[in-house]
Amino acid sequence: MLDRNPRRVETPGSPGGDAGLAPSKRGTRRVEVRDSRVWGRVAPPLVLVAAGLAGWQWYVTAAEVRPQVLPSPLRVLEQGWAFRDQIWANTVPTLQVTAVGFAVSLALGWAIAIAVDFSPWLRRALTPLLVASQTLPIIAIAPLLIIWFGFGMFPKVVVIALVTFFPITVGLIEGFAATDRQATNLLRSMGASRWQQFRYVRLPGAMPRFFTALRIGITYAVTGAIFAEYVGATAGLGIFMSLQKNSFRTDLVLAAVLVTALLSVALFLLTYAVERLVIPWWHRG
Repeated sequence: MLDRNPRRVETPGSPGGDAGLAPSKRGTRRVEVRDSRVWGRVAPPLVLVAAGLAGWQWYVTAAEVRPQVLPSPLRVLEQGWAFRDQIWANTVPTLQVTAVGFAVSLALGWAIAIAVDFSPWLRRALTPLLVASQTLPIIAIAPLLIIWFGFGMFPKVVVIALVTFFPITVGLIEGFAATDRQATNLLRSMGASRWQQFRYVRLPGAMPRFFTALRIGITYAVTGAIFAEYVGATAGLGIFMSLQKNSFRTDLVLAAVLVTALLSVALFLLTYAVERLVIPWWHRG
């Protein structure tokens, strides 16, 4: 007998979902969904920042606070734009030392993490030292580096490396340790060497954690560079802030702080672009 009440089955061409739409409409709908998700993530912090700036502007105007004490956001933007050439001239050295210092931090972190992964003895020996390195008071060490190595780039690179290498190293070590054991055992049963296991399983498996650690480290890189410039430098955002503070130009100090924040956010977002290029399979999943 024929079933007089057949169940409805959704087919790829049925109108029950996106597959029933024309290709152009499906693409438009996906773009709209993606845009709504992005806006849903961006809107809350933007609204919060806008409310904070509006409250700041209102308080300074209503209380008639002197610009030397607390300038308004509009004054900070106005004076920052007026002195944009000086700010940019000091931004370039900060970016240069940040790039060099973070590159050294990456090289050091990768070298230590790989050595620890290949040697359990090194894991036991270096892990306490890695933790101890983060207990060093940078505010006390930085002046000593200036005394020992002068006002060149090297002491600033050391400060940035000390600030940023720990999360990168720990992220890689934990990423290597979290590799799927079944995949490792499979390669071992096929006669793969320790290096081949590392190359084909442990290294790709550690990449997601590495980029998470990279984002943590990169946010401290610019701040570390500016702190090192505060201690001793001839140019850079740190020395610019110090000079403007001594001149009671609080507006220019805050303008430089704004540039610092924008640089940190830009580098943070850049890590996502690099991540999509290096491990695209992670985002497809």
